[in-house]
Amino acid sequence: MRLSSSRTVKAALATAVATSALIIPAAGSATAAAPAATEISADSIDATCRTHSRNYVVREYFRGPGRYTLRCGTKTWGWKHIKLRHGWNNTMDKKIRTAIWSGAPNGRGGYSTYTAQCPSVEKFRTIIGTPAGARDLLTAYTVNTFAAKC
Repeated sequence: MRLSSSRTVKAALATAVATSALIIPAAGSATAAAPAATEISADSIDATCRTHSRNYVVREYFRGPGRYTLRCGTKTWGWKHIKLRHGWNNTMDKKIRTAIWSGAPNGRGGYSTYTAQCPSVEKFRTIIGTPAGARDLLTAYTVNTFAAKC
């Protein structure tokens, strides 16, 4: 009886994995979108960063196959910096995820989102590269500067 139960569990897990692979769109496909992130409150990240080093990864963001990380950081880079200087909430997290996933390279080692108007206006900027790693988020913030003439 126990062997049969073990086989049933293994079969169910294999089916679940195969099914989930079928419903996740490939990057670059028409239905692909920025990966949804689990909402993590600022209090939760704050508690985590109080008990871990500045190099501890609290969030991951993706651009195609590339992975970018947000570390606890310090008052000059990473999550602690963003929270202190620019504020942290689920909207900030979503803006960062969107900029990295589908934004345009901004010449500062990161990605930005722009308005669709002419001239386009940069709405949000990320800067990548910290003392802890070249693919770490240094900072992210809302901006309102003109990007280019039409």
